Amino acid sequence: MFINKEQFKAIFTEKLAQHQEQNTNAKYEALVETIQSAIKENWENTIPECAKDKKKIVYYFSMEFLIGKLLDYYLNNLKIKDMVAEVLEDLNISLEELIKEEEDAGLGNGGLGRLAACYLDSMAYLNIPGHGNGIRFRCGLFKQEIENGYQVEEPDNWLEKGYPWEVKRADKAIPVKFYGQVSTEMHNRRFVFHHENYELVRAIPYDVPIISGGEGENINTLRLWSVEGDDSHGNVSNYDISNILYPDDHTEEGKILRLKQEYFFVAAGLGSIVRYYKNHFKDIRGFAEKIAIHINDTHPALCVPELMRILMDEEGLEWDEAWRITRNTMSYTNHTIMPEALERWPVYMMTDLLPRIMMIITEIDRRYKDDIYTYFLRNRDIVNNTSIIFNEQVFMANLAVIGSHSVNGVSKLHSEILKNDVHPDFNMIYPHKYCNVTNGISYRRFLANANPLLAETITSKIGDGWLKDADKLKELLPLIDDDSFLLQLKEVKHQNKLRLASFIYQEQGLRVNPNAVFDVQVKRIHAYKRQLLNVLRIMDIYNRIKDDTYPFQQPQVFIFGGKAAPGYYYAKKVIKLINSLADKVNNDPDIGDRMKVVFIKNFSVSKGELIYPAADISEQISTASREASGTGNMKFMLNGAVTLGTLDGANVEISEVVGKGNIEIFGLKAEEVLSYSLHGGYESYDLYIEDPRLKKVVDQLNNGFLAEDSYEFQDIQDSLIRDNDHFFVLGDFKAYVNSSDKLLNIYQKDQLLWQGMCLKNIATGGIFSSDRSIREYARKIWNI
Repeated sequence: MFINKEQFKAIFTEKLAQHQEQNTNAKYEALVETIQSAIKENWENTIPECAKDKKKIVYYFSMEFLIGKLLDYYLNNLKIKDMVAEVLEDLNISLEELIKEEEDAGLGNGGLGRLAACYLDSMAYLNIPGHGNGIRFRCGLFKQEIENGYQVEEPDNWLEKGYPWEVKRADKAIPVKFYGQVSTEMHNRRFVFHHENYELVRAIPYDVPIISGGEGENINTLRLWSVEGDDSHGNVSNYDISNILYPDDHTEEGKILRLKQEYFFVAAGLGSIVRYYKNHFKDIRGFAEKIAIHINDTHPALCVPELMRILMDEEGLEWDEAWRITRNTMSYTNHTIMPEALERWPVYMMTDLLPRIMMIITEIDRRYKDDIYTYFLRNRDIVNNTSIIFNEQVFMANLAVIGSHSVNGVSKLHSEILKNDVHPDFNMIYPHKYCNVTNGISYRRFLANANPLLAETITSKIGDGWLKDADKLKELLPLIDDDSFLLQLKEVKHQNKLRLASFIYQEQGLRVNPNAVFDVQVKRIHAYKRQLLNVLRIMDIYNRIKDDTYPFQQPQVFIFGGKAAPGYYYAKKVIKLINSLADKVNNDPDIGDRMKVVFIKNFSVSKGELIYPAADISEQISTASREASGTGNMKFMLNGAVTLGTLDGANVEISEVVGKGNIEIFGLKAEEVLSYSLHGGYESYDLYIEDPRLKKVVDQLNNGFLAEDSYEFQDIQDSLIRDNDHFFVLGDFKAYVNSSDKLLNIYQKDQLLWQGMCLKNIATGGIFSSDRSIREYARKIWNI
């Protein structure tokens, strides 16, 4: 690292002089290049040192890595931010301006990608050799604009100005093959397979350092693969592989592109890993003792047949030996019980695009069925439910389960549902495989870095040991009776609200009252996450204010944020509904400052870092059983927000640790939802008819209350009544509204009680650190 200010200044000045222009972007790039120069030796030595010490390495395969902006976080992790600011000030350069210049990396969409980024961060902090493997998407999902209340998708060209954190490793390219035919021949009494007439794609790795600020000097790597070069047979679609995250898969071309993407980063990553192993170790049979490969959701499930292909076709191993190594190397995290997210691919498509891989999948499936037929000869359902190939479809979750030595869910509730409801047959066949690792977040980023005022306040009372060990936040608990400290927390929250209110005004020209309750729901827009339930509640509050039956004077600001998938019509209608409601409420002179509704467009990691510290109430209201875990709930909790939520995902565990009275739980439980879904008995129309307030807000969806076109939200109303409300919005409405009123009553009447609830959330939130999660993965799954 840097020795002193003079050394930093000299390197920075030299780097800046290499840029033709001296604008803000050039200064930002020069600063990143200076940091890269300082860490270069440690970074380049990390993997060779692991090999020298014969350490096992984890490779975390994920389609998404939502790493956000890095500069501010890395300066704090390296403990040089103040020094850098001083040097730049001497040069009449504002560090804050350079920090603002950085773009959010367009490498993910939501919780899956942010979780992967948190896990890389904790692996580096804990000095665990662990590297990410993904795709260098030239365009992110999209930039969300709002026009006339509707979501409009604009290209997210996040790489337009380059990305100074990455280092291109052209000499580490890996060839990836698509299409063609496979021929066989006998050689030394074994079959040899030849892949011929294929399309060749050249995968180029770009490495991004993972700088944690931990005790060790290791710097881990996020390796992102890009299609480049002249050997793609002139096929333009091959360049699209690393062009955009999640191409529309409603067309045949879109499906093929997605499957290409999944094989591309799997084949490139495994090719690179095997090359590393062979460079440092002699016997490929010891591969699983030195390498752990983690499959994050089903997108990288092709790791299983691809490693088999390498071990058999390139390394000459027999099937049984290759299968032993593969299963001992692979582990798989399931992230959802939603059927549409459990990927499956047509057999014809897999056969055409990946002929050798399809041959291996077919043989894995055949051998698996042969193994279990003996035990389940009379129960064809078990065989069909667990087969990899069924009804001319390749079921990727089944492939991942069969090909891995460990399968985990991401919260206690999700893991139980996974074992008992989603994979009961697999759990019977492989009970030893299933375990739980509850998700966690990088609290050093989302508390210490995003909320420096709160971090300073905590450190002033208990020291800085909590930055190394999140469990030490419990040392705050005795302060729950310290009124002066509780008032400090209130002032910190107020300052963070002022910061967010300023941002909202700058972006939208809307003034919100920083003395209001900030009630926040920011997450991907989806029916099961139930932004609609929140909207109906706000409509009910509006109606009661207008009718003079609402008992609270406390101002409220309802904040939404999140993207809808481009092809998800219903979710995009919900965004329009939120914005129509905002237009109605925010322009009603009878309402004034008493209530505002805000939709923050283009929600991202960096915008989350503004929002989480300012929230009073954290809306975690998904249909019970449908949210695997959630991580936004943890970010809000550690920033002192009180959860208003269902007993779903990690909310269950938050409720256990924070204690009754410090969280507000409402609604149907998971077992009730699952029972209704399986056996019926839920009648949304009856609920609609029986509750006048509920009937009023549902009717307002299509009676011109919110839009000139009274049919604008007909589809949403139909989902609730005609289609019997698949996500139980009406079933939870009354309980939700009552719980909302209960929290507002506490906030309005007893600020010390409220601040005590906030303190309890901060002090007990340490268990949701990603450090804890990674230690569990290391112990339970990776054996590292």
